[in-house]
Amino acid sequence: MANAFFTLGPPVNEPVRAYAPGSPEKRRLKAALADLAAQRVEIPLIIGGREVRTGNLGECRMPHAHGHLLGVYHKAGPREAAMAVDAACAARAEWARMGWEDRAAIFMKAAELLAGPRRDRINAATMLGQSKNVFQAEIDAACELVDFFRFNCYFATQLYRDQPYSPTGVWNRVEYRGLEGFVFAVTPFNFTSIAGNLPAAPALMGNAVVWKPASSAVYSGYHVMQLLMEAGVPPGVINFVPGSGAEVGDPVLASELLAGVHFTGSTTTFRRMWKTIGGAIDGYRGYPRIVGETGGKDFVFAHESADVEAVATALVRGAFEYQGQKCSAASRAYLPDTLWKDLRQVLIETTEGLAMGPPEDFTNFVNAVIDRGAYGDIKAHIDRARASAAARILAGGQCDDSAGYFIRPTIIEALEPDFPTMVEEIFGPVLTVYVYPADKYAETLRLCDATSPYALTGAVFARDRRAIVLAADTLVHAAGNFYINDKPTGAVVGQQPFGGGRASGTNDKAGSALNLARWVSPRTIKETFAPPADYRYPYMEEA
Repeated sequence: MANAFFTLGPPVNEPVRAYAPGSPEKRRLKAALADLAAQRVEIPLIIGGREVRTGNLGECRMPHAHGHLLGVYHKAGPREAAMAVDAACAARAEWARMGWEDRAAIFMKAAELLAGPRRDRINAATMLGQSKNVFQAEIDAACELVDFFRFNCYFATQLYRDQPYSPTGVWNRVEYRGLEGFVFAVTPFNFTSIAGNLPAAPALMGNAVVWKPASSAVYSGYHVMQLLMEAGVPPGVINFVPGSGAEVGDPVLASELLAGVHFTGSTTTFRRMWKTIGGAIDGYRGYPRIVGETGGKDFVFAHESADVEAVATALVRGAFEYQGQKCSAASRAYLPDTLWKDLRQVLIETTEGLAMGPPEDFTNFVNAVIDRGAYGDIKAHIDRARASAAARILAGGQCDDSAGYFIRPTIIEALEPDFPTMVEEIFGPVLTVYVYPADKYAETLRLCDATSPYALTGAVFARDRRAIVLAADTLVHAAGNFYINDKPTGAVVGQQPFGGGRASGTNDKAGSALNLARWVSPRTIKETFAPPADYRYPYMEEA
């Protein structure tokens, strides 16, 4: 047992590489892209540290070149899900007893490996498997995941340091135990960093995890799993089990030892999981912790005092970076009629000029959407808007899936504030704008608050401080991450803890101590040094 108080200094965010022309980092990443594209990998399950192959195979294809097979992966079924639960539960006790500083050392090592020798490969896997351009991959798969590892270790020390007051003669203390059982981590396709953080954060706090990655992001998920094993995560602490929700999720959620769920994905799936857990509550050993970040219908709201170019830039970046496949993406905009004439021209011209193509060509701003299902759903929204008298398409709208799942960045003007694309989550490169009378600012703020069931991110643009104050007050529950004169995407670990309420999730703020607190069960210990030896109290004595 260590006989010293160990500390970690405050971390700093991992610098974002520029990948400038002729730079060494650009040459290395290009080489990694070529290397991975030339290979065809077979991805096993990893349960209890062992590779498991089921023969039931899924495919990893490039979204921007769906004829190119990157590899295949073995799918878990109920049998393998049960094996993963058993492996996690078998590993939990020893892992939980390990000193926090030893657990932290593993994830600090993972951060250093990712920041250095593994950076190019994980970035390349994300670019090829999820069709992310170089900048979007860099800020996600490299920088944000490095930040999650480093900052979570630091936040853990802050949590452990939080101890109660002890009066003379008594020593009060709190220990932060991992949960009794296992945590089920269910991760999305759109962020490699989230895929890494959702199993890693509970594991850091002494939990063992069953990790089901999204089927459309198994490729990068496997690279992250390899990174964690290389860093020293013991066998069984994190178990990698790709597969369908029914084949993996249902048997895992049925286990009496389910202690928690760490989820990012659709609102519909999360609600289904919550109902399943609620229906099985009598069979669990404890009450499972349920942490989820789900959908969004994120807004940009401009006041007539806003700067036109700033609003246009925020809308283009916020709506179309990574093809709008961010839960924080700008999806609806409320724009005053006094600004619309100038803003309309800038917005349309900029959007029409965006370069689109494969991520291996670093000049492209926009790439492909993730798969055929997403392509069909997004196209259907665009087609309905095109056919409606209550909307008009101002830019984009072209769709082509002949070689890859490409959808041009699209701007729809809704003539009614409750037009479906102003209300429903689309998760694609589609921005809907509603032009409101500038003298109806306050009323339209209230409309914005009531239009969508989601409350993840939102932004207000204004130079008039009174307008900013009114927006912040009116929209107080409309966004868990609220931006003033900035786009509603790009939260940075340690700077803007991320999460929202309403139909957008439990708002447990990934990348903060608030999230880590969900993965521990505190035990309060009171030690009395000279305990009383007589049951009687002074009030019992008569004068």
